[in-house]
Amino acid sequence: MKFNNIEHIFFDLDHTLWDFDLNSKLTYQQIFEEHHVDLDLEKFIRIYEPLNLQFWRMFRENKITKEDLRFQRLKTAFDACDYPLTDEQIHLFADLYIKYLPNHNHLFDGCIELLDALYEKYQLHLITNGFNGVQQNKVKNSGLSKYFKVVLTGETAGVKKPAPQIFHKALEMAGAKIENSIMIGDSFEADIKGAQNIGLPTIWFHVTNEEIKEGEVVVHHLKDIYPLLS
Repeated sequence: MKFNNIEHIFFDLDHTLWDFDLNSKLTYQQIFEEHHVDLDLEKFIRIYEPLNLQFWRMFRENKITKEDLRFQRLKTAFDACDYPLTDEQIHLFADLYIKYLPNHNHLFDGCIELLDALYEKYQLHLITNGFNGVQQNKVKNSGLSKYFKVVLTGETAGVKKPAPQIFHKALEMAGAKIENSIMIGDSFEADIKGAQNIGLPTIWFHVTNEEIKEGEVVVHHLKDIYPLLS
């Protein structure tokens, strides 16, 4: 399948272009080393990653606050590792995580090559549920700023994907219409269904074990996106 008449491409950032899992692991490695945390990093990451997704889902659904997300994902993970920390230590690690995370800038394979190719032909934008300051620093520090006309975060929009308002806001900011735009992201719930709910075509960047839904346009590598658009 090929998409015709596309002028604007909206990307998700984390887990789509920016390798969140690797950068997050490197951030915790830095924190553990600096503060002499005597805990196996691999064990911690195995426990932390699904918990992080769980708390992010709760945050996306407005069931917890930003502060709850940052604190509880760490407290729950350390408790599950039988490595008790004080609330003061958890707050410190949570702050350091937000500070250090944007300094690790590994991108998915083929990211720059894809953006270089698309930038010559399309207007590119980002829609991300991450926190504004952190996401802006990720984009800047990883050398992605030059590619994107609009970078819209859930914090700036006042709503998070999959809410239709954030997609409409991004389209408005970009001066784009649904019929000549497309959304590309890794989260079926937030990126794909959220965009489809307002009629926006999608490409699902499938990088998890989630079951592939029938009828979806799916790629498993960023290099496979360009042929669908040209």
